[in-house]
Amino acid sequence: MNPRLARVLTVCFALAAAADLVSLLAGLDLGHRIAKPLLMPLLAAYAGARGGPRLLVAALLLGWGGDLALMSDADPAFLVGMASFAAGHVCYLVLFRRTARERNARLLGAYAAVLVALVVLLWPGLPAGLRVPVAGYSLLLTAMAYGATRLGPVAALGGALFMLSDSLLATGIADWPQLPQADFWIMLTYVLAQFLLVKGVLGPLGARRVSGAAYGEMRSTTP
Repeated sequence: MNPRLARVLTVCFALAAAADLVSLLAGLDLGHRIAKPLLMPLLAAYAGARGGPRLLVAALLLGWGGDLALMSDADPAFLVGMASFAAGHVCYLVLFRRTARERNARLLGAYAAVLVALVVLLWPGLPAGLRVPVAGYSLLLTAMAYGATRLGPVAALGGALFMLSDSLLATGIADWPQLPQADFWIMLTYVLAQFLLVKGVLGPLGARRVSGAAYGEMRSTTP
């Protein structure tokens, strides 16, 4: 753990995020293309400097791969980006499953209802070749967002914002009416989501649960 480096990386991440969001608001495509690829590597480096789990760093770097792919407008690139984000959600899911907090059946039902409603509403407007991949991705995304609730309110908000960000993106693909400056809102919710997920894992509550569960697993495998 390197607190000084972590502080420097936090400032760099905040500056890159601000540059990206301002570029989107101002219509500066070059600024967006420079700043966006810096975000997840800086956040992953911050997580590493704070001694974060490898799965957390892997999830962020897979998110970076998705970011890079989605900077292209080609359909194959979109599928590659979605696959990269999906792999990142799997990393988050495995990490969250190591926590000891009990599941909330009512909350699980609420997330399941949101998933069904989202897929049903989006399905008619999606291109035929994207319907099944988007539905499968939405299932993983929702599972990740629900799993984040097991780390407490900070991570839970991060998971919910991730769902919101990707839902805004999906409505654009389905040709729904969009908010003004839709790209700005997609990136704002995405950047906040990833940052809050990191804080939820690294924070006192999340870190204690993850490390405690990992220690229990080590003890259970020790002869």
